[in-house]
Amino acid sequence: MKLTTLTIVVPCYNEAEVLPTSAATLRQILQNMIDIKQVSQKSKILFVNDGSRDKTWSLIQQLERDNALFTGLKFSRNFGHQNALMAGMKVAGKYSDCVITIDADLQDDENLIPKMVASYQEGNEVVLGVRNDRSSDSHFKRWTAEAFYGLMGKMGVQLVPDHADFRLLGRRAIDVLMEYQETNLFLRGIVPQLGFNTEKLYYQRKPRLAGETKYPLKKMLSFAFDGITSFSIAPVKAIMSLGILVIGISLIMVIYAIVRFFTGNVISGWTSLMTSLWFLGGIQLVGISVIGEYIGKIYAEVKHRPRYIIEQDDYTPTQQAAQTAQTAQLNEMVGAS
Repeated sequence: MKLTTLTIVVPCYNEAEVLPTSAATLRQILQNMIDIKQVSQKSKILFVNDGSRDKTWSLIQQLERDNALFTGLKFSRNFGHQNALMAGMKVAGKYSDCVITIDADLQDDENLIPKMVASYQEGNEVVLGVRNDRSSDSHFKRWTAEAFYGLMGKMGVQLVPDHADFRLLGRRAIDVLMEYQETNLFLRGIVPQLGFNTEKLYYQRKPRLAGETKYPLKKMLSFAFDGITSFSIAPVKAIMSLGILVIGISLIMVIYAIVRFFTGNVISGWTSLMTSLWFLGGIQLVGISVIGEYIGKIYAEVKHRPRYIIEQDDYTPTQQAAQTAQTAQLNEMVGAS
């Protein structure tokens, strides 16, 4: 029976403080899975260095020298978390039966990894890690998360509430995912569109071990807006509805002004006029900015620039060598028989 080859993809951006602890934890989990023959010895932990400015890459290289389970991928600069995930899955998908993505801070429950693989082996091509509560979040973060998922649902975007980027994808799912060529990636919205047999596994998210979060409020808001504009034109429709509403109010004001004129009760309207101008000007600026956001995304897409640039790939040579050795071993067995 052929053993499953697993690659655990870990995007890293300035993770020097947490990397030694995270690497040791993941190594122990993967080694245990190899020992009980749940996965093959070709399974790897792939760290994707997303242009870190600290010692992250040197730590990854040291881990590679210390243990063959570790390997690394280095970007030429910072290209973003979503692109790091895509690069890791694309590179690993060529040699792995399934890939699990998990953040380096290990706030997601790494002990769920064997269960994810077991679910894949039972026939599920997509396995999603979903938080069962948000007790570790602040009240404000819980409220904004609930508002975001509610808003996305009303806009018709298929999202799995409380699922981030802790997931398993089989090779078929990865192959389909790689056909999505958009520059503005929002994997949480794309993955549910893949179809295939899917299972959700629930866990409790832990506090961050060390270092700073890579998603402060400003970046979270930007990420949420990218998700909305990447999967829905509802904001544009909302602006049109708002414009129709303003026109309706304007017609009512015209009728009101005509009535006041014929009754001879004309009042100087400088204040109301200026208020109306500022109000309409604000709506126009908001409308232009939202439409400009969509045009900007179109501009980024049509240029067809690479989503990332890999400066160094330590993963592929190790897998190619393992593949060559396995082929040679099979040829020897055939020749002996």
